[in-house]
Amino acid sequence: MDTYTQKVLEHFQNPRNAGEITNADGVGEVGNPTCGDMMRITIKVDDGRLSDIKWKTLGCGAAIATSSVMTELARGKTIDEALATITRENVAAALDGLPPAKMHCSNLAADGLRAAIDDYLKRHPTAAEEKAD
Repeated sequence: MDTYTQKVLEHFQNPRNAGEITNADGVGEVGNPTCGDMMRITIKVDDGRLSDIKWKTLGCGAAIATSSVMTELARGKTIDEALATITRENVAAALDGLPPAKMHCSNLAADGLRAAIDDYLKRHPTAAEEKAD
């Protein structure tokens, strides 16, 4: 049996930022065929910052917890800050760790955010150009 930290349990039982942003600036959808977890991350960007971020996750408790904590880590960061600091390892660390068999869940949360940011940059080429400067 997997043992979860108190932070994992807290985010699973009281998830933050669940839902979906209407007219999102970026959407990321990721999944893990091995376990069946699926995530949809939607973001709103204002002045280069993640002003809002929401998620819908179909998956285990760890997948829900990582979705929740990732949004708390990302909200308010610039695109560059989010890309640099929201990593698979940092998501797991923010939950005081995950059981080894559940580490793939933190991968999904970080990957989903990156997919949403990539979608945003494709939809807003001027933001991508400004980011490159």
